[in-house]
Amino acid sequence: MQRMRQRYGRIALAFAAVPVLWLPVFAEQAVNLSTFGTPGMVDMPTARMLGDGELAFTTTAFGGTRRNTMTFQITPRLQGSFRYTIIDDFDGGRDRYDRSFDLTYLIAEEGARSPAVAVGLRDFGGTGIYSSEFLALTKSFGPKFRVTGGIGWGRLGQRGSFDNPLSLFGDYFDTRPIASKGGIDTTGQVDFDNWFRGPAALFGGLEWMPNDRTRFVLEYSSDEYRVETTHGLIDQKSPLNMAVSYRLKNGMDLELSYLYGTELGFRLTYVLDPRKPSGRSGIEKAPDPIRPREAIAAGTWEVDARGAWRGTGPDRLRTKLEGEGLVFRGMERSGNSMTLYVENARYGAGAQAVGRAARALANTAPADVETFRIVPVHGGIALSEVTLQRRDLEANEFALDGAWESFALAAIDDGHGRTALEPGPILTYGVEPYFEPSFFDPDNPIRADAGIQLNAAYAPVPNLILSGAVRIPVLGNLDDSARPSDSVLPHVRSDFALYDKETEVGISHLTAEYFFRPGENLYGRATVGYLERMYAGVSTEVLWKPVDGRLALGAELNYAVQREFNGGLELQDYDIVTGHASAYYDVGQGYVAQLDVGRYLAGDTGATLTLEREFANGFKVGAFMTFTDVSFDEFGEGSFDKGISLTIPINWITGRASQDQYSTTIRPVLRDGGARLDVRNRLYDLTTGYDQGDLQDDWGRFWR
Repeated sequence: MQRMRQRYGRIALAFAAVPVLWLPVFAEQAVNLSTFGTPGMVDMPTARMLGDGELAFTTTAFGGTRRNTMTFQITPRLQGSFRYTIIDDFDGGRDRYDRSFDLTYLIAEEGARSPAVAVGLRDFGGTGIYSSEFLALTKSFGPKFRVTGGIGWGRLGQRGSFDNPLSLFGDYFDTRPIASKGGIDTTGQVDFDNWFRGPAALFGGLEWMPNDRTRFVLEYSSDEYRVETTHGLIDQKSPLNMAVSYRLKNGMDLELSYLYGTELGFRLTYVLDPRKPSGRSGIEKAPDPIRPREAIAAGTWEVDARGAWRGTGPDRLRTKLEGEGLVFRGMERSGNSMTLYVENARYGAGAQAVGRAARALANTAPADVETFRIVPVHGGIALSEVTLQRRDLEANEFALDGAWESFALAAIDDGHGRTALEPGPILTYGVEPYFEPSFFDPDNPIRADAGIQLNAAYAPVPNLILSGAVRIPVLGNLDDSARPSDSVLPHVRSDFALYDKETEVGISHLTAEYFFRPGENLYGRATVGYLERMYAGVSTEVLWKPVDGRLALGAELNYAVQREFNGGLELQDYDIVTGHASAYYDVGQGYVAQLDVGRYLAGDTGATLTLEREFANGFKVGAFMTFTDVSFDEFGEGSFDKGISLTIPINWITGRASQDQYSTTIRPVLRDGGARLDVRNRLYDLTTGYDQGDLQDDWGRFWR
């Protein structure tokens, strides 16, 4: 089959394209961002912070340099940034592609008479081109003036430098080692030994805001651009930088700057708040109100020989659930209580699905039924059990504090032992678009493919799911990459470009999955088949996750065989046994920490630490890093695996209830060390949303 593709041109401003998708929504930006994409003046940092949870996308261009930065306000005081820089003709006519990470911590907030104080690390895990540290103080004088002063080390300690004042604590701070033990050609190592060492220098500046959209900035820079000057890229004549910026109504912030007395610069920034959806919320149809019991038509409720519910009552209940985007999976009755097994196919918040199911049951169940038990299921297994009294639903539906009252009166327990699911089989299928980007190839900083994906799933019995997906690329340029892998490790991931080049129509996955509950608070999964794009095999997992606890523990064991590059059914010779022990901890306020320890695809052993923040609407931002027994030299460029993950729920954009989402992982570089098998439906994600903590967080949507 001839692959039908159009070719994209080169898109240099990789991150600049991302926020355009969300132009209707923006954060109320009161913080100026610098050419580095972090709160600052022109080039120099300030002690300002973005709003908690905000994301900023910035692209700047000046003097043959283009910087593209994503900054995330991790907590109200902690801020992290990832930057991708392209420097033209850096070395003998070759362009340089630089990746770097920043961290800034707000030590003290601004007071009536005291300045805000922040400490920061620039390029602490990159090549070292921008490696520096700073301490900044910022004070506002009314709504129109703001002054910043600070001291910098490393690159920010060049112009007018003096002996390091930290030398008072020892000679250790007198000198600064060469970055990454190999200069700027070594990427990815964290140079703890460099921080706040060597000569220091002062920087400062003034911001004037004549109105709420316009900003003028004048700064004194302590950066001499020695690297760029040495390579003949910059002719710096002045320590003064100046800029004027203007914020448009759609939230875009545009800046024109004049840098080091010779160059004009341009900056574009877009700041969004994940907590403020792009589309209006609540567009979905409102649920039916609870009707008086005496107004509910009597129905027949019968069970046939196969164990399936039949009659006018179950038929009305199925119809109501279907109208709410919920799937009837079974039911049982004992005296004056009814238990409903339901699968959520629409809502991002589990509490909203439970609330809709409860109202559907209240409007169909016989009048003498007083107790409702709602059991959310996924993969044929019961996740939890929410017990509600019918009289409480009737009393609290329109109460001012009805959401809180209904939660306080509900009982949330583990769903173990609940197995009265209606027999299958169940067949689902569909067609959906897909978009797959690839970042940071030096030959083309951003590549992407788009096409259609055909999905099908068949459940002959409730706990067994046979599913597959086939991708058909329509347009893109992922197959244009011609860079061969130079890895000295088994090529478990670094040959990814060959899969793009040789696949015309590819099987994304083709698996049989079996889910089970081995005990209370325990979940199990077994998967066999073509697990992912690059590997087939067998994957088994068990998870201990108490319904009322923050800690979860899991273990996974896999046997994986590498697939052929053409995306078909053939296999290669490489096989490996991998596995991990995992710990998950819900820190609260949407933060979840995860630690995985075990063996990776290249046979290396080590650990991955992940920190993720999820907002109430399902928007997620995370970061991870992996260290294994593979040395930095063996790992190659990047030194160790690390990256940023971003999940955007479709309902955040459209405002309509949906479980669809777009997820992507931004890695500075994809290598073979620390590579893990990509298995669908890992248990922690599958079971999240229905334990006591998650339901409590989302219970405000119970009556929505």
